[in-house]
Amino acid sequence: MKILYYICIFFVCINLYAQKDSTQVKHISQLQLKQPVKYNPLAPSKAAFYSALFPGAGQIYNNRYWWQLPLIYGGMATSIYFFIDNSNEYDRFRTAFRRRSAGLPDEFSDADGNPIISTAGLESAQRQLRQNRDLSLLTTVLIYVLQIVEASVTAHLIQFDDSDDLSISPTAIPNNDMFDDLPKVGLTLKYSF
Repeated sequence: MKILYYICIFFVCINLYAQKDSTQVKHISQLQLKQPVKYNPLAPSKAAFYSALFPGAGQIYNNRYWWQLPLIYGGMATSIYFFIDNSNEYDRFRTAFRRRSAGLPDEFSDADGNPIISTAGLESAQRQLRQNRDLSLLTTVLIYVLQIVEASVTAHLIQFDDSDDLSISPTAIPNNDMFDDLPKVGLTLKYSF
């Protein structure tokens, strides 16, 4: 109960008032020395166009290529590799299924003509390989689109001002305006844009 009493007394005793900041002149002079960031509204569309033209070119335009290009090219190369591999395997199983349907021997039969893989197994393998091939193509297209979007968003975000002037800094300023002999201390949160 005493803690609640002390907390209430603390909040009642706090003096909140607006005061003139003595560091404001120094702060303004520092702002005038800095060159403002020039906003280029066409930068995001340029980055997106470059990425659409050639994957990764938008990241190079944004100077963010040192870690993003390996991810883009690695992801696309892996997806393309699995697309080609699944497509080749699909063609093998499709050819074997067609040959078996025509009564001819296929590569999944032994020397006596007995099937190693059943006809239902060939159909199931074709279905699964076709799904994997389509998923690999979808992954490649998704990586391509995402790298375009990422280049555009990064170009937007690069233009935001993230300097130290956009911060909140707490300062303690003694209050000498009171009639008491003891100075009181208040807390100010200073933020600037």
